[in-house]
Amino acid sequence: MAIILVVDDELGIRALLSEILTDEGHTVEMAENAAEARAVRERLRPDLVLLDIWMPDVDGITLLKEWGATGLLTMPVIMMSGHGTIDTAVEATKFGAMAFLEKPVTLQKLLRAVEQGLAKPSAVARPATPVSHPHHNHHIGDTTLTVEAAMTGGQGLPNAPLLLGPQAEQSFDLDRPLREARDAFEKSYFEFHLAQENGSMTRVAEKTGLERTHLYRKLKQLGVDLSRNKRSGTL
Repeated sequence: MAIILVVDDELGIRALLSEILTDEGHTVEMAENAAEARAVRERLRPDLVLLDIWMPDVDGITLLKEWGATGLLTMPVIMMSGHGTIDTAVEATKFGAMAFLEKPVTLQKLLRAVEQGLAKPSAVARPATPVSHPHHNHHIGDTTLTVEAAMTGGQGLPNAPLLLGPQAEQSFDLDRPLREARDAFEKSYFEFHLAQENGSMTRVAEKTGLERTHLYRKLKQLGVDLSRNKRSGTL
């Protein structure tokens, strides 16, 4: 598949993204700062980079500018941040980033952004004026849609609440072996909470009391189809 470089100073995020992308068939290289990212970029030619904006030594925007100025921005770069603003997104676009993901990143948005980046490796997003949305306004407290819209000309990845999905009350066939009955219940349980939290692994982990990496492994073990709607970007 593809070689993907994940640059983030948080070990937990690097580990989780690595496990998800590896399960998708990609080869993942990791860096915790700009110096390590430069070394990996020099040693390899990654097909795509997931780059955190806020890092302790050199921030992601500065590294993006550096790669662009030295002719090393030959791969699509997706910026990530838990404190993004529209101005930051537009600045990242200006210097060559193709997309912006607001943390906590939902699984569907991550997979879709990676899929789009690998499908159009030469595409460079252009700055655009944010557009309004019937359920969102342009306050920084609600940046997930507007920041993405700033990067995509209003075509931000959908983040609308799920109207239909697994119901809170379901029936189960108990006339079966304990393991099968338990797995069926747990699968329905996690599918319900994923739908309720719009696919956010972080929020589902908090709601269910599981560590994110353990949660991801549990979902894979139960056969929960995490990418069933990744092309549409919705759950």
